[in-house]
Amino acid sequence: MAGDDVTQTLAAMGPRLRAVRERRGVTLAAVSCATGISPSTLSRIETGRRKPTLEVVLQLTKEYGVALDELVGTVPAPAAEPRSATPHSFGDDKAVLPLTQYVGGLHAHKHVLPAVAEQPGRARQVSHEGYEWLCVLYGRLWIALGNQDLILAAGDVVEFNTRIPHGVTNAGPTGPVEYLIMFGPQGERLRLRTPPAAGRGSGDRKAAE
Repeated sequence: MAGDDVTQTLAAMGPRLRAVRERRGVTLAAVSCATGISPSTLSRIETGRRKPTLEVVLQLTKEYGVALDELVGTVPAPAAEPRSATPHSFGDDKAVLPLTQYVGGLHAHKHVLPAVAEQPGRARQVSHEGYEWLCVLYGRLWIALGNQDLILAAGDVVEFNTRIPHGVTNAGPTGPVEYLIMFGPQGERLRLRTPPAAGRGSGDRKAAE
């Protein structure tokens, strides 16, 4: 392949990666969580502002379940499927339902981990830019956060800087696990706002502030 052909192939790969991701119905934040590649890097690759390395391309083809030939352009891409609210199979057998579709700012998505027949091993950890808030809806979730191991049940919430190596898996053979994730790719965090306690006046509120 001549130099010009290589340049053209790399330039076309970004839009193809974006098309594949959108066909799967997943957000940049979801891909980042699964691969450890930062959302900003993924965005720059998709818009052609950054050339993807072979390692990144191979990692994305594995996560998206597509052939390398499709990204190179030697085989036609499959016809686009209509979008639906149905969760998409993604990564290691988990299903991901994106709740936001825009780029930038906080992203929300729901994850479902399948039931397991026996006690799983410690999850593979990744780290990347951003900040994450996670809430378990159903089941028991094992999160490996740095050197810590936390078992979360329905209603439990954890928040952490995603630069800390982290990974999640089903905590045991009791059924599937459902959880919500709010992810700030640039480190955005949720802000807790609570109403003033009953009976407190404006002066009390100002003093508390």
